[in-house]
Amino acid sequence: MLSEEIKKLDEESFMPTYGRFDAVLCSGKNATGHDCEGKEYIDFGSGIGVNSLGWADEGWVAAVSRQAASLQHVSNLYYNPASAEFAAELLAVSGYDAVFLGNSGAEANECAIKLARKYSVEKYGKERCEILTLQNSFHGRTVTTLAATGQDVFHNYFFPFTEGFAYAEPNIESVREHLTGNTCAVMIEFIQGEGGVLPLDREFVTELAALCKEKNLLLLADEVQTGVGRTGTFYCCEQYGVHPDVLTSAKGLGGGLPIGACLCTKELREVMGRSAHGSTFGANPVVCAGAREVLHRVARPAFLAEVREKGAYLRERLEKMDGVAEVRGMGMMLGVVPARGTSAAIAAACVENGLLILTAKALLRLLPPLTITREEMDKGLEILEKVLAEAK
Repeated sequence: MLSEEIKKLDEESFMPTYGRFDAVLCSGKNATGHDCEGKEYIDFGSGIGVNSLGWADEGWVAAVSRQAASLQHVSNLYYNPASAEFAAELLAVSGYDAVFLGNSGAEANECAIKLARKYSVEKYGKERCEILTLQNSFHGRTVTTLAATGQDVFHNYFFPFTEGFAYAEPNIESVREHLTGNTCAVMIEFIQGEGGVLPLDREFVTELAALCKEKNLLLLADEVQTGVGRTGTFYCCEQYGVHPDVLTSAKGLGGGLPIGACLCTKELREVMGRSAHGSTFGANPVVCAGAREVLHRVARPAFLAEVREKGAYLRERLEKMDGVAEVRGMGMMLGVVPARGTSAAIAAACVENGLLILTAKALLRLLPPLTITREEMDKGLEILEKVLAEAK
């Protein structure tokens, strides 16, 4: 089919929930994709941070294909080697003691919320169930994770939202002000990605972790976007010097297949007992095989050092561009504040010129595949520089 035929079929078939860019992607290799007519696109978005190893990585394709040819699904009523091996290796890499596997970041955050509430209710009573999140946060699109999201724009239409959430500004004074006797946990993103690529202040995170210990509150870390090497360490919490009680992971963990992981410490591993939670597709063998390949590649110190080097190179080039007012973020999770024009118009112009890039409110957002080459980076940066220079 031709690109125009695909767009027409898509628009006739789907609920109109997405504002798609005018690009049809038919094939790709690493960070270079093509439409049906052969037009080239450089990928600075990796499917919103999902394709950690880029498109059609040979090792990942081989791992997924081998598993699909053997056993594609069994459900969690039975054991299988692919999920058991992946889970054990993820715990070894992350330093956690137990994991629940689902299919998305929102599901991982739902599990974290349920775990925190069940732990607190059993230990302190049913009134102690409130979770404090941060203003400008984003935790998912289910009714509960929308309620956890600290942005008023998301609190519309789908009433009644799940109760039991409060929202503080990202500073210790505001957190203390919003804590009550019914607070059981605080949930944070180390970098607020959808909120505008805003890293939390390191001193604030240190003080927050200490406050949670003092008040016997669980610290929940949403690393759906910041995890799996994206910021230059396997999980971003490593750079903040804290080990949250619960950590959620998704996006880049599967390398392109849907996965969500909720990891917890030894003290919490028995909280979600039999029938407390579940997922038909969670811990799917094919997905776990792909995720295991991601672990084997990304968790290596040399690979993570390359991510930091690539991130520094991107930042250096971006900061020198005409049309860039500010660059913020960590590793290969970067936000660019345009000096002129709107992020939406600039992103659309980038796509027209062959660069796939994301937005986050008024910013351009870069989440390239971690395997992107210097040549691919240079091609993409050249397009971005040209578009920014022409922005009005």
